[in-house]
Amino acid sequence: MSEQDLIRELAKLLDETGLTEIEVEREGLRVRVARQAVTHVIAGGGASHVPAIPSVAPAPAAIPLDVVDPAKHPGVVTSPMVGTAYRASEPTAKPFVDIGSMVKVGDPLLIIEAMKTMNQIPSPRVGKVTQILFEDGHPVEYGEPLMIIE
Repeated sequence: MSEQDLIRELAKLLDETGLTEIEVEREGLRVRVARQAVTHVIAGGGASHVPAIPSVAPAPAAIPLDVVDPAKHPGVVTSPMVGTAYRASEPTAKPFVDIGSMVKVGDPLLIIEAMKTMNQIPSPRVGKVTQILFEDGHPVEYGEPLMIIE
């Protein structure tokens, strides 16, 4: 089976199962196919999740050498799982935290949806949220820096 055939089969499997992401590794070839859910607000205050067409991410811009890696920051909060990160409990709700918010241990920071389960991510420390490093409604990887709490 060619690489393109494998990708087509995986995309078809995503549609059939309702999954948002699938990854396989075979004979040294690793393929990951993912789709993002796009939320559309409907008149009357409702919301509808519609699968988005997978897109190719643009090449990252050059990073200046003096920029500190957020993953090495002592106050970093990393993703405990692969999934889709949301700043609020529902599309029209107020975010759990904003930059400048003071948090205590156990306060909810965000939700990660994994395998159709909403997982609330609590604050591991007391402090002030100084950076939010993920985009609402986008996929996150295990270990990916999500926030900085100082």
